[in-house]
Amino acid sequence: MKKWGWDFDVMSADIDEKTIRHNDPKKLTLLLANAKADALLTGIKKPSVLITSDQVVVYDGKIREKPETKDQARKFLDSYKDHPAETVTSVTVTNTKTRERVEGVDIAKIYFKKIPKEVIERFIKSGVPFHTAGGFRSEDPIISPYIIRIEGERDSVMGLPKKLTKNLLKKLNVIGPTRLSQVRGKTEHLSEL
Repeated sequence: MKKWGWDFDVMSADIDEKTIRHNDPKKLTLLLANAKADALLTGIKKPSVLITSDQVVVYDGKIREKPETKDQARKFLDSYKDHPAETVTSVTVTNTKTRERVEGVDIAKIYFKKIPKEVIERFIKSGVPFHTAGGFRSEDPIISPYIIRIEGERDSVMGLPKKLTKNLLKKLNVIGPTRLSQVRGKTEHLSEL
């Protein structure tokens, strides 16, 4: 958001993401992004624009969220040489004054070359895999040298697709927000109207 020239604050949506399930990655991420928005709306008193998002990685047709163990992180990272990782990112934008909400989904594909075992171990030791869908962060200097190419928006892979978010803001007639808030976890933002 700072790259886009927007100021923002960070908030935390207190939801249990594991209680919200769906087999379709688009529907799952939309359900989660909407649940985050619903949880935050009660605490926002000033007229604002709230941006919430959620992301999963789809690998060989299966949804991958954050790895829960070192072994799972190892398996995730080692497998990406075989099939591309697809990020499915949903974004909702809510006008907190009118409660009007718009939403959308963006998909990007990341192609990896083989990540050496010692690099995987170093990355696991950093702790980053346990905080990101699919166990990787494309912009991380440990992992980025092993990315062959990205099909789609790099910002989408990082968790907030710029083009989609700007289009959703336009749908709500919000041009150039002045103040945004980021919710901990996945990216959620609040902007004063």
